[in-house]
Amino acid sequence: MVDLSVQIGDLCLKNPIMPASGTFSEDLATVFDLNQLGALVTKTITRGIRQGNPTPRVCEVSGSMLNSIGIPSKGVGPFIADMVPFYQAYNSPLVVSISGNTADEFARLCEEISVPGVAAIEVNISCPNIEEDGKAFAMRPASTLDVMRKLRAATDLPLWAKLTPNTGETSDVARAAEEGGADALVVSNTMLSMSIDVKSRKPRLGNLMGGLSGPSLKPISLRMAYQCAKAVDIPVIGCGGISTIDDVLEYLIAGASAVQVGTATFIHPTVMVQMIGALEAYLTEHNIPSVRDLIGSVRDEEAADTVVFMEAAP
Repeated sequence: MVDLSVQIGDLCLKNPIMPASGTFSEDLATVFDLNQLGALVTKTITRGIRQGNPTPRVCEVSGSMLNSIGIPSKGVGPFIADMVPFYQAYNSPLVVSISGNTADEFARLCEEISVPGVAAIEVNISCPNIEEDGKAFAMRPASTLDVMRKLRAATDLPLWAKLTPNTGETSDVARAAEEGGADALVVSNTMLSMSIDVKSRKPRLGNLMGGLSGPSLKPISLRMAYQCAKAVDIPVIGCGGISTIDDVLEYLIAGASAVQVGTATFIHPTVMVQMIGALEAYLTEHNIPSVRDLIGSVRDEEAADTVVFMEAAP
C-alpha cells in the first residue's frame, strides 16, 4: 500500500488533498465523508459582520470563473460558537482562514481564533490592506514581513500565508513571509480580472473586477508554486486551477507538498475524493511508495539559468 501522508510543518496530513478557502462549507458533509480529506479549510472569516460585495458576484469566463464575493462573514464569535464544534466531529485537521483590513486587526483576529479545535490558521494576506492604499499585504515584501511578524506574535498555532498572484515579487514575498514566521505558504489566491457584457456594455460583476479562478489560473499559480518552493524552506501548498489528477501531480512535482481544490468542487462536489483515489492509483501503477517521493521531483536542471533570468526581467 502506498503512503499518501505529507508533512506541513508540525501537521501530518493523511493525504495532500484539501479544499481551498471560500469553496468549502459544512454542507459538503452531506455529500461525502469529510474525514477523507487531508485537511478542512474554512471560508475566510473576519472579526466583525461583513455583508460582502454587490451582486452579481460570479460569472463564467472561457472555462474558468470570476468572483467578487467580498468575504461575507458572520464574525468571529458565531464562528467559534457554531463552526468549530461542528468540525471537531472530524479527524481531519481544521484550518481556519482569516482576513483583516490592517496588520493590527489581522493580529487581533488571529489571537481570538486560536482556540481548541483549530489546528492551523490560514492568513489571507492577499486581501487589501487599507494602510497601503488598498494594496494586498502580499504584494510587497515589506508589508508581508510586517503583517506576518504581528500574526506570529499573536498565536502559537501554525500559520499558513496565502499569497497573491498580483505581484511581480513572488520569491521576495515568499521569503518575507517565511522570515515573518509563516509555517507554510498557500500559492496562490485568485488573479484580479474583469469581464464586460458586450450587449449591455456593463461589467459582468457588481464590484467591476474580481478574482480569476479555475483552469485559466493554473499555469500562473503553478509557476508561482515552483518559484516559492525554490525560494523558501517551509512547505508550499499549491492552489489554483486544480481540476484533474494531472493538475495535482504537476503541483507536487513542481515542489508543492499539498494542494487545495477550489472551483472544481462547484462543478463536481466529490472531485477531491476522486483525486485522492486517483493519486493512490497513480503511485501504485508507477511503483512509487510514497507521495513524498514526487514532491519537488521536477527535472529542471537544464532550465535553471533561464528561470532565474525570467524572474529578474522587468
